[in-house]
Amino acid sequence: MARKQKSRQSGKPAAENYYELKIDAVNRLVNAENAPEVSDAEIRKYKSRGRLNIPSWLKIVFVKFWFSGAICYFFLWGLGTYISGLDLMFALAVGLGISMDLMVNGMLRYFEPEKCAYDKWMMVTVRKFWSIFLNVVYAGVLLYCIIWAYNVINTLLVGDVETAQRVAVPVEPIIFGLMYMGFDMLFITVRNTIVKVFRDADAKVSGK
Repeated sequence: MARKQKSRQSGKPAAENYYELKIDAVNRLVNAENAPEVSDAEIRKYKSRGRLNIPSWLKIVFVKFWFSGAICYFFLWGLGTYISGLDLMFALAVGLGISMDLMVNGMLRYFEPEKCAYDKWMMVTVRKFWSIFLNVVYAGVLLYCIIWAYNVINTLLVGDVETAQRVAVPVEPIIFGLMYMGFDMLFITVRNTIVKVFRDADAKVSGK
């Protein structure tokens, strides 16, 4: 009998310590509401561990290349048997502008770590329904540059393109996509450089 009472008394402090530990854990959970917020970028940094870490810029230029090449395949090759000339170029510009506004820029905005983080990769950063018209106009400018580049390259390689029986560099999705992505990134880089120059100048003036 004495042994049972002694064993109960010896187990009592252990039980009290057990419940004290549980209470401390509950208090820590309750007070966790006051913990500092963690940014989405920090969370994604830990989520991406163990996966193939591809740079963001490489993903973005690949998306731009892939969609423009796909539009060339479906519009230029698909509609080329039905329409030609300026009508075909207009349809191609519309397709490129719509894909840029709804698909390319939409994907960049969806995967950006925080709002406006990928605006530096877009020429049209307006997030309105009418931005699609600006992207169509911008796509027409890029298409004009691509046509000019094709003419220059083929003229250097085969001479007069109008009289040549065969061009050296025909229009096909891969080269078209690379040119479209290249001119797009060129214009965006120029835009970002000009914006940076004005911001630095404004910062110097305001600093004085």
